[in-house]
Amino acid sequence: QVQFVESGGGLVQPGGSLRLSCVASGSIFSIYVMGWYRQAPGKQRELVASISSTGITNYGDSAKGRFTISRENAKNTTNTVNTVYLQMNSLKPEDTAVYYCRQGLITTTDIYGKDYWGKGTLVTVSS
Repeated sequence: QVQFVESGGGLVQPGGSLRLSCVASGSIFSIYVMGWYRQAPGKQRELVASISSTGITNYGDSAKGRFTISRENAKNTTNTVNTVYLQMNSLKPEDTAVYYCRQGLITTTDIYGKDYWGKGTLVTVSS
């Protein structure tokens, strides 16, 4: 069983910052993809940033130089907690969108892997 929780959205003024968090916890063997996507009204969902299990990052053009994706991973004998962050600086009104977290996990119940998606967290950039 995997628990999957996103948080951190809200209202921020132009030029401000927000940090989004996405926590996956449970019997996780490995993680093959982690990323943040966003969807603005009337537009398609787009990649914001992704990070591999080895720490290699990739950013969409709109995020380069302003956003940073990072991860933390903690394990004990019974549980793994994998957290993915998106630090967003110098926010612009065009960054307004619903942001979705994605983690691709191999678990005790999904041994071939399964993509987990968050329900989305709204980020509004407005004065």
